[in-house]
Amino acid sequence: MSLARTFTLYVGQRFLGAFLLMLLALTLLVSLFDFVELLRRAAGRPEASFAVVANIAALRIPFIALQIMPFALLLGGLLAFWRLARGSELIVARASGISAFAFLVGPVLVALLAGVLAITAVSPLSSALFSRAERLEASFLRAGGGVTALAGGMLWLRQADRGIEADGVAILTGRPARLLAAEPGAEFRLDQVSVWRLTAQHSPLQRIEAQRARLVPGHWVLEDLVIFQAGRNQPIAQAALMLPTALTAGRIEDSVASPGTLSFWALPDFITLLEQSGFSALRHRLQFQGFLSLPLLAVAMALLAAGFSMRHSRQGGAARGIAAGVATGFGLFVLARVTAQFGEAGSLPVWLAAWAPTAAGLLLALTLLLHLEEG
Repeated sequence: MSLARTFTLYVGQRFLGAFLLMLLALTLLVSLFDFVELLRRAAGRPEASFAVVANIAALRIPFIALQIMPFALLLGGLLAFWRLARGSELIVARASGISAFAFLVGPVLVALLAGVLAITAVSPLSSALFSRAERLEASFLRAGGGVTALAGGMLWLRQADRGIEADGVAILTGRPARLLAAEPGAEFRLDQVSVWRLTAQHSPLQRIEAQRARLVPGHWVLEDLVIFQAGRNQPIAQAALMLPTALTAGRIEDSVASPGTLSFWALPDFITLLEQSGFSALRHRLQFQGFLSLPLLAVAMALLAAGFSMRHSRQGGAARGIAAGVATGFGLFVLARVTAQFGEAGSLPVWLAAWAPTAAGLLLALTLLLHLEEG
C-alpha cells in the first residue's frame, strides 16, 4: 500500500473518531437542554409526569442528532485536523509530496457516507420516533387541539370538547375539500365527516356522522348529520349542528404532519397527497430538498474544517482558525434558516432555498483549499 493511501486511511479514521465523539457530545448537550425545557412546560400539568417528559425527550434524540450532524462534522473535523497539525503530521505529509486534496479523500468519503446514511437509514427512525414524541407532546403538554394524521386522503383532528363534559375530547375525521389555501380567507370544508365525542378518559359519549363540516370562526358547522348517543339505540337525525372549536384553517394547515415526522422515503408520496388535498406542500418540499442536499453539505463541512485548521496551522494561528471555522458554521446555519424562511414564504424557489447554504459552504471550502495548495 502506498504512503499516500495509508495516510489517507489514517486521516479518515481520525476524522471519523472525532466526528462521532462530537456528534455524541452535542446530541447529549442539546437533548439535556431540550429535556429541561420540557420539564419547564410540564410544571403546571399534573398529568405530565417525569416519566412522560423523559419519554418525550428520549424519543426526540435521533431527530436532534440528525439536525446537528452537519455542525458535528465541522467541529469534529476542526478537532481532528487540529490534532494532526499539533503533531506536525500534516506538515510531514505535505513535505513528503502528499497534496491536501489527496489525503482529504478519506474525510470526504466519511462525510459523504454519513450524509447518505443520515437520509436513508437514520431519517426513517428519527421520523417515527419524533412522530411519537409529537403525539405525546400534543396529549400532555399542549392546550387545544391539532392534527393527528393525514392518511389515505382522510384528515384526523383532535380538539377539546366541553359541550357534553368539561374535560371532554372530540376527534374528527373527514376528507378535505380542495378549498384550503386557494385564496386568503377561503372556507375550509370536510366531507364524509365522523366525530367521536369522548370523556377525558376516552370513554365514548357520542358519535356523529355528517355529510360535511364547514369551519367558521369558533365553530364547526356540521350539516346533514345523524347522532348516535351512548346508551341509546335510536339515532337522531338533524339538519345542522354547531360544534365549538379553537382550530382555524391556518392552524390546521400549519400542523398537518410537520416535516420532521416524515422520513426521506415518505416525503414524495406525502407531498403529492398534500397537494391533492389542497394544502400547501412548501415546507415538505423544502425538507425533501434539504435531505437531498445533506450529503454534499456534509462534504462541505468536512472541507471547511480542513481549510480553516490546515491553513492556520501553517501560519501559527490554530486558535484563530478554529474560531473562524465555528463562526462560519454558525453563519451557514443562519443562512440556512433565512433561506428556509424565504422558501416557505414562496419568495425563493424551494431548490434554491435548500441548496444555497450547501453551495456557499462548498465554494468557501474549495477557495480555502485552493489557496492552501497555491500558498
